[in-house]
Amino acid sequence: MLSRTPIGWLQLRRNKARFFVALGGIAFADLLMFMQLGVLGAALDTSALLNNLLQADIVLISPEARDIQNSATIPRSRLYQAEGQAGIASGTAMYLGFLDWRSPFNAERRSMLIVGTDPDNPGIGLVDVQQQKESLKRPDTVIFDRLSRGNYPLTLKQLDKGQSVTAEIDRRTLTIIGTFRLGAAFGLDGTLIGSETTFLHLFPTRSPKSITLGLLQVNPGQDPIAIAALLKSKMAGDVDVMTRAEFVQHAKTYQGKHTPIGFIFGLGTVMGFIVGMVMVYQVLSTDVADHLAEYATFKAMGFTNTYLVGIIVEECFILATIGFIPGLIAGEGLMKLMHIATALPTSLPFSRMVLVFLLTFVLCMASGVIASRRLRKADPAEVFA
Repeated sequence: MLSRTPIGWLQLRRNKARFFVALGGIAFADLLMFMQLGVLGAALDTSALLNNLLQADIVLISPEARDIQNSATIPRSRLYQAEGQAGIASGTAMYLGFLDWRSPFNAERRSMLIVGTDPDNPGIGLVDVQQQKESLKRPDTVIFDRLSRGNYPLTLKQLDKGQSVTAEIDRRTLTIIGTFRLGAAFGLDGTLIGSETTFLHLFPTRSPKSITLGLLQVNPGQDPIAIAALLKSKMAGDVDVMTRAEFVQHAKTYQGKHTPIGFIFGLGTVMGFIVGMVMVYQVLSTDVADHLAEYATFKAMGFTNTYLVGIIVEECFILATIGFIPGLIAGEGLMKLMHIATALPTSLPFSRMVLVFLLTFVLCMASGVIASRRLRKADPAEVFA
């Protein structure tokens, strides 16, 4: 392609209006795919935000649990039983629940995840949590996720000065003594972390004997997978046993395959692909029709169909490459805007850029193959008859 006259490029340049329409269609298709994949990626990532930060090699959960937002309880006695297994170094219980809280300074109501844990062994791998675990021993004291969705400038300003903030949650007054960084999710505006005592004060109907998660750490040199398999054989029925990696994947699989989010945004990506393919096909098909006599002349001169299809492939490569650039720029800008508006971790990692470029290249090539059918069937005798 590079050793001959760039006929495809010259043909695209000849009709600038059609060229820019094609580029606009591809850029719009890329933007759709970036947005759909970006939101889907944010949904999957946020479904396992807390899962990824658990200081646990093995996790005990209820068989009815789907993810953090759709959890159930297990008997605390099962945690004690697991702690007695050979190879287990320690275990800690974690309670999870949801309550609406009122923002301290503007009365804004938000849905918050309440995490109750043992301050001496909180089981959360965040430096901010570890540094404040002594303060969490005080009843009705919590720390606040500074990446929560909502407007909290005054709250954060006061906390950053080292001053505590009082807040009302379910008709109970809590004292916020610090912050940590986790992030919001779909259906979850933020997180508060406190002690088991604080949690049970907020949820008086919950029994201390029923926990949400049992977090286990194995002794150095022990195989978590082997110990998890052994625990599974002993606890089959009312408790599921997973390694932390399995627990993370469990949440993402549920979000991607068993909720409307995966289907909706997956379908949106397909629709973006189809939109781009139709736009490119229309341009290439019109281009072939306008230059059919020229292609027939090439055939009469002895050029093969492979050579002529190479011209279409050249046009497809040019359209895919140039059209991708404005789509990428617009997608990056909208992802940042969405992050500001929703506090979701929307971003464009390099892997997603590569994926969308490959999809763009495929849709352009597929359109080119369809558009070149008429070219391959062109008979010079019929064209010039």
